[in-house]
Amino acid sequence: MGNGVQEQRASLTQGEVLPQASSTPLEGLRQTRSILNSLFSGALAGAVAKTAVAPLDRTKIIFQVSSARFSAKEAYRLIYRTYLKDGLFSLWRGNSATMVRVIPYAAIQFCAHEQYKGLLGGYYGFQGKVLPPFPRLLAGSMAGTTAAMLTYPLDMVRARMAVTPKEMYSNILHVFVRISREEGLKTLYRGFTPTILGVIPYAGLSFFTYETLKKLHAEESGRTQPYSYERLAFGACAGLIGQSASYPLDVVRRRMQTAGVTGHTYGTILGTMREIMSEEGIIRGLYKGLSMNWVKGPIAVGISFTTFDLTQILLRKLHQMGYTAR
Repeated sequence: MGNGVQEQRASLTQGEVLPQASSTPLEGLRQTRSILNSLFSGALAGAVAKTAVAPLDRTKIIFQVSSARFSAKEAYRLIYRTYLKDGLFSLWRGNSATMVRVIPYAAIQFCAHEQYKGLLGGYYGFQGKVLPPFPRLLAGSMAGTTAAMLTYPLDMVRARMAVTPKEMYSNILHVFVRISREEGLKTLYRGFTPTILGVIPYAGLSFFTYETLKKLHAEESGRTQPYSYERLAFGACAGLIGQSASYPLDVVRRRMQTAGVTGHTYGTILGTMREIMSEEGIIRGLYKGLSMNWVKGPIAVGISFTTFDLTQILLRKLHQMGYTAR
């Protein structure tokens, strides 16, 4: 890798600015359009993926924040009882809050990933090419961290709406007002640290796995673009690996987020982990609901990555055909 980098950057000395074309109005317009395309594609990808798995996601959160033992049978019973009691659309309760959070989160994450790939590619001398393994992992982790930092309070609200009866919070704004008034503004960032610690391996491994599988596929098949079902499979593998690696921190995050309505007083990450392990054990506590995540996660991540890629391809084709603004 070192020789390739040296050859590609041989004409550049330290401190010299990479291509002057980037400062031209035309290049600036292309960059702006690329960012807007990434934001739109990411927002659509997040919305489609999360809506598809919303009932499973809500069920997983309910088990995560309770001491009830998880099993596939119990998860099915909970979904069925919810349907009988409150109707079909109650399975998507909290999905509006999810969309308020997921759309900006996914938009920022995918857009940031494209930008970080460009920056790291320029730094390592792989501009426009697939990054080496470590920068590939770093780009995903940085993108996930950026998105999580900017949208965290919305995730807190979504978790509260998912585990409370509809009489407690009437809408998203009501959640913000009640939490701020009754528990303080700091509560909106409860669970922030485990979220960031979980996002780093989750986003890093997810993007790394997906990009790596696409690279290996291109080398083996000779096709630069995988078929849609192949993208779904690559995304599913990425979701499976990423979520398995970060799942205990996801449980800790949910417990801390919903402490105000579940009667617990979780204070620190280690304290929350110790309490969960002492009351429920390691597997049944910190990994509660993981089997459901192995169904939900790969589906959601596969749909998300596939939707993003296909939307990006569509927007580029529309621009080439002259249907987008120049």
